[in-house]
Amino acid sequence: MIKKLLVVFFVFVTLIQSFFAQTVHPADNHAFLQTEVASVYITIDPDSIASMLLQSNLSSDHEYPADFEYRTSIDTTIITNVGFRLRGNTSRYAEKKSFKISFNTFVSGVKWQGLEKLNLNGQHNDVSILRNYLALDILKSAELPASRKSYVKLYINNEYKGLYLNTEHIDENFIKTRFPLNDAGNLYKANYGANMLYSGTSQPPYETLFELSTNKSANDYSGLIHFLAVLNNTNSTDFACEIATVFDVDMYLRTLAVEVLAGHWDGYAYNKNNYYLYQRPSDQKFVFLEYDMDNTFGIDWSGIDWANRDIYNWASNNDPRPLYTKILNVPYYRNQFSLYIDNYISTFYNPANLVIALEAKQAMIEQAAYDDTYRTLDYGFNNFDFQYAITDTWGSHITTSIESFLIDRRNAADQQTNTSAIQNPCFNGIENINADNQMLVVKAYNLLGQSIDIHSTNQWMIVEDQFGNHHKVYAH
Repeated sequence: MIKKLLVVFFVFVTLIQSFFAQTVHPADNHAFLQTEVASVYITIDPDSIASMLLQSNLSSDHEYPADFEYRTSIDTTIITNVGFRLRGNTSRYAEKKSFKISFNTFVSGVKWQGLEKLNLNGQHNDVSILRNYLALDILKSAELPASRKSYVKLYINNEYKGLYLNTEHIDENFIKTRFPLNDAGNLYKANYGANMLYSGTSQPPYETLFELSTNKSANDYSGLIHFLAVLNNTNSTDFACEIATVFDVDMYLRTLAVEVLAGHWDGYAYNKNNYYLYQRPSDQKFVFLEYDMDNTFGIDWSGIDWANRDIYNWASNNDPRPLYTKILNVPYYRNQFSLYIDNYISTFYNPANLVIALEAKQAMIEQAAYDDTYRTLDYGFNNFDFQYAITDTWGSHITTSIESFLIDRRNAADQQTNTSAIQNPCFNGIENINADNQMLVVKAYNLLGQSIDIHSTNQWMIVEDQFGNHHKVYAH
């Protein structure tokens, strides 16, 4: 009963906080159609595509000139002289490749539907071709920054290459639409192996693990180095409050809850992979961004039961994961993580509803999947396997069906969560302002004028009292 009351209270508080500190998720536009499977036609010199697919060139990010055509039931768009290359890590060596389209590689400033790039993911590991789509939907339901996505049929020189998941690239355009008026900060893409250890004050060691994706001319890693110094070098007594001065801990805890519920082992906590870090200019705090969530919902290569794995023991034990371990070692943050898990499984993480939505999406992409002969080449997936992928276990590296995973993960998480009433150890901001100034704070804004949580700490902000007056204060 205590647990249920805490969840109800937490949901109420979360709704209030999200109103003041929500992340914007733009509407799906023509590039991300949800009601049909668009067709992408790439026309490229035969010698270029042959060179791209040479075994010796599979690790190369070299972009070849090509023409792009996007066909829907409504219209056709043609853009000439785009960049076309392979993308991904292990998927480069699959029979069904993944590709990246860049609209401004050869002609500066070109965008399409507000985008500079598109990622066409072959999803060669996933018999359902639905897992990454579902994971991104769940991120969106948790009001976290998530790439928009849709399904497309890819043709290269008029040869059908199969059904692809078209996912929005995380770059400066992504940041502008998710953090409006707060979009001028540094965005770092973590390369595989970026476990967030501190390597001293010299910049080069960080450049090999984190690729600066915005503000490249400045080439400034000082903020990232400071963040990692605080993360790794702060003593346990001061850590809870110090990490909150440089990192959006709450957003990370919400993201981690989704990571666990999706069985996303190919992220930071387990596999030090597939994430970005963005530093917001308004408060200089870093935020954690998740992507490439295709190894989820029952896909496994390590002999681990991800559906039942302990939610508090998600990380790999083989080498350090300071962000995960140090944050969850703080009782207050661990409790908040637990409350988010409880909140999600009592709201949008509903197996029955999610399966219904997946079945509708499966029906839409069905014919495109059946016609996709490349889908069969890596693991022998056939049409029967695709048709029953939501409810039946395929076997081998796909250890459970999506439906079974959702049910098992929800039940296990519900049993594993342990919540209690724990006071935020750094919570001395607005309460002190109220007491010292005899005013009631009803709204708060950062120095850019954006609404923020009235309980924000460790920053300057503008607060509005019960009489409509505004005050510039520093919340500790």
